[in-house]
Parts: sequence; C-alpha cells; structure tokens
Amino acid sequence: LWSLHPQYLDRAGLLAVWREALLAQKVLAGGTRAYANHPQLIRFRRHPDPLAAICVYLVAVREEAATRRGYAFRAEKIGPARTDVPIPVTVGQLRYEWAWLMMKLARRAPSWMAGLPAVDLPAPHPLFVVAPGDVEAWEVGRLT
Repeated sequence: LWSLHPQYLDRAGLLAVWREALLAQKVLAGGTRAYANHPQLIRFRRHPDPLAAICVYLVAVREEAATRRGYAFRAEKIGPARTDVPIPVTVGQLRYEWAWLMMKLARRAPSWMAGLPAVDLPAPHPLFVVAPGDVEAWEVGRLT
C-alpha cells in the first residue's frame, strides 16, 4: 500500500495496489485473517477509524484508475465509511517509496518511468499528510 500518490504507478502497480487495498479493507472489516499482520496495516490500525481510512485510500486509487486512466475499477467494492482525518507519512518514507518505485519501474516499465516528473519529494496519496521524519519503523523492504 503505497504512500505515494497513485498517479505515479504504472498499470501493474495500480492493479496491484487496488487488489491489496481491497484485501486490507476486508482485513480491517474482520472479513479475513489473511494479510492481517502485514506491516502496512499498522498505520491504518492507528487511525481513529481504520475502516474509514482504507475506504478513503481506495477512493483515491479508484479515482486515478477509473477517471484518469479509463479502467473499470468498481466503486461498489469500496465500503461506505469516510473520514477527513489524514494519516501522517514521513518525508523519509515518501523518498524511500519513490526510490523503491523507480527501481521497480526501471525493470518492468521503463517507458512509464521516463514519463514521470523528476521530483525531490513525490506527492503523497491524498489520505496522507507529509510530516518530518525518516523511513517508517514498520517498513520491511530494503533497497538493493
């Protein structure tokens, strides 16, 4: 579940984040135990209304997919809860994820990567608000 704005994701990344966020929604609603211990869910569980937060996350992913790219992501899969309480994301986490995404795109979608803007700090997903700090403690990936 990227902290980055979904505009940066290539087709494969956008499809994957949609599926993963739908699964996260199911986990947070108590509908499955699969994926329940995934580190990315920590920040959603810390939110005053975790299910509402993942729904907001899904709305922005769907907006990018359906509105801007013409994909058929179904809005009815997103729960009804909404929130205006953002989740903080650190500058370090955004930069880490940007580097991670660039590494992935260099391998699977170099033409998509070439069309992305050169940025010092990428825009966050609309659910997140940027805060000072390093890479999040729950981050388990390693850039190599």
